[in-house]
Amino acid sequence: MSTTGLILITVIGVAVLLFLIMYSKMQAFLALLIVSILIGLATGMSPEYLLETIEAGMGGALGFIAIVVGLGAMFGEVLRSSGGAERLAFTLVDKFGENRAQWALGLTGFLVAIPVFLDVALVILIPIVYSLALRTGKSLLYYAIPLLAGLAVAHSFIPPTPGPIAVAQVLNVDLGWMMLFGIIAGIPALIVAGPIFGRYIGNKVFVGVPDHVARAAEEVSATKQKLPSFGLICFIILTPLFLILLNTGGELWLKEGQLLTVLTFIGHPFVALIVATLLAMYLLGTKRGVSKHELQTMATKALEPAGIVILITGAGGVFKEVLIESGVGDAMGDLMASSGFPLVLLAFLISTFVRVAQGSATVAMITAAGLVSPIVELVDLSQPSLALIAIAIACGATVLSHVNDTGFWLVKQFLGMTEKDTLKSWTVMETIIGLVGFATVFGLSFFFS
Repeated sequence: MSTTGLILITVIGVAVLLFLIMYSKMQAFLALLIVSILIGLATGMSPEYLLETIEAGMGGALGFIAIVVGLGAMFGEVLRSSGGAERLAFTLVDKFGENRAQWALGLTGFLVAIPVFLDVALVILIPIVYSLALRTGKSLLYYAIPLLAGLAVAHSFIPPTPGPIAVAQVLNVDLGWMMLFGIIAGIPALIVAGPIFGRYIGNKVFVGVPDHVARAAEEVSATKQKLPSFGLICFIILTPLFLILLNTGGELWLKEGQLLTVLTFIGHPFVALIVATLLAMYLLGTKRGVSKHELQTMATKALEPAGIVILITGAGGVFKEVLIESGVGDAMGDLMASSGFPLVLLAFLISTFVRVAQGSATVAMITAAGLVSPIVELVDLSQPSLALIAIAIACGATVLSHVNDTGFWLVKQFLGMTEKDTLKSWTVMETIIGLVGFATVFGLSFFFS
């Protein structure tokens, strides 16, 4: 089949995918599988080979994703149940002072969203925002936007959250490099979209604390004494990040030897997250009087939402594999080579298009990674370059959150805003994060090849 035909089939396939998710309201897992089958058959793959490709794509994706997302979910649930997120928020707000509470909330959101899903973290931390707004009389947005910016940056840019993990697996990116560039791109994005924009929009749009939560917000400080220590929470959250970065640093600076072998082993995401999960279970669970049965219940509860993420990511792996084996990857590679378009920019634009069209940041990341991966495999790229492409995809999947994104409605509901004010605040904040993050990544791409 001609290059034009393969590209046309892919474009039609993506359009069908968006139609199934947006208008038919089909679950993304099923929609990705159906479109993968349609593209495979349309490009001339035999039914037998197509089924083998689907199995290989699913297995290849889940071998890594299932373990990392599962462990990360259990780790986050223990942190949530112990009150660790609240402890971070209370301590940072106290240390920074009321005048700099925005910065404390941004940092809190950033740290908490690494192990805890964004929506769960928001539920945990929003009472602190209510309390500050009641105390100062300022708009809820003054404090909520910095918190949301921290949550959104970590959720989209920093492994082991599901989106970045999925992109890293599809593009074969070293998590240490992705984590490093995610932090480098995320910090300026957090500053601009969080405290700076939060101060601006908080003074422009007044949003009061909803009446039904005012009493609970006033009582929130009463829980402080029951929470684990700030230092302990920081130690537990940073342990897996430190181990993974240690692994990356070892591969970069050490030659072959026993020390490198040890660092590679303990810094592998599997081992790093097992260590972190066990530490959390013991220090935040067993040592504080939580029974074995309660810990088992926590772990089981955590795996329920993780299962959905794992399956969608696996279907994304199928999509990628079909694109490669059908010849679409080679066709897209040839097209890219002749266009002269920077790959990092292409990745951002594809991810942005899918994000705006269907709403889900995770689906946008997985779809964009699947489309870009065949091109990436045709070019000899370094790990830093691959990591920059991965973060560019994450940036595109963050911008322009609107009415087709569940996050939009979640924020609207918790802050009691109108759709118009949610667009002015949440949507603009998400877009700032994506654009500032991408500007940083695009600049860095000129120094890595």
